[in-house]
Amino acid sequence: MSSISRRHLMTAIAGVAASAAAPRMVFAQAAAPAASGPFTLPPLTYAANSLEPHIDAKTMEIHHDKHHAAYVANMNNVAKTHPQLGTTPIENILGNINALDDSIKFTVRNNLGGHANHTMFWQIMGPNGGKPEGEVLAAIDKDLGGLEKFQADFNAAGGRQFGSGWVFVTVSKDGKLAIETRPNQDSPIMDGKRVLMGNDVWEHAYYLNYQNRRPDYLKAWWNTVNWAKISERYAAAKAGTLTI
Repeated sequence: MSSISRRHLMTAIAGVAASAAAPRMVFAQAAAPAASGPFTLPPLTYAANSLEPHIDAKTMEIHHDKHHAAYVANMNNVAKTHPQLGTTPIENILGNINALDDSIKFTVRNNLGGHANHTMFWQIMGPNGGKPEGEVLAAIDKDLGGLEKFQADFNAAGGRQFGSGWVFVTVSKDGKLAIETRPNQDSPIMDGKRVLMGNDVWEHAYYLNYQNRRPDYLKAWWNTVNWAKISERYAAAKAGTLTI
């Protein structure tokens, strides 16, 4: 991080800490009242039913229009009394999450983390997603033992994640890949890392179709992966321009 951006972040964080305490908010589990502000819900770039039969339209609608929308609404409510949150890059806030005042840290960790995770999630899915190729495929072969082993290890990690959470692939500045998991709406961004891709293993992501069969969901999910978008994110990571 440049000295200028670091000073900007520290100024923003100091302003947040000095502001009036915001009400404590719980994980977003249902629709939240609309709240205008600096955070916006990104629209899906494909129809909600276009991932069927692997992910049904109703799940997509609830997941995007209710759960993700609630994270956004909660962040806009916090930004009303902590406007610095709306002017600081999301990855800078999450990367310095422990610098936030305790009165809002819980809310920001879960709701801004959820916003970042889901923004990535919708991006890297879509119908007719193809197969990995080029530099991404080479990195998978080199770092993760090939596509078949990678998918098996990714699914196993997602299956082991106790309760709600995510399974991610992180990417370093030199393009090295690694599989990691996080609980709840935590993100590797909070540990100074960048996310190439990830799968949501909260029950709301799959329960209507799969009930308690998370392994079946994890296997089916690969049919929804948009490898062209993942290749774009990989190139951005190597160029140092990948954000959330």
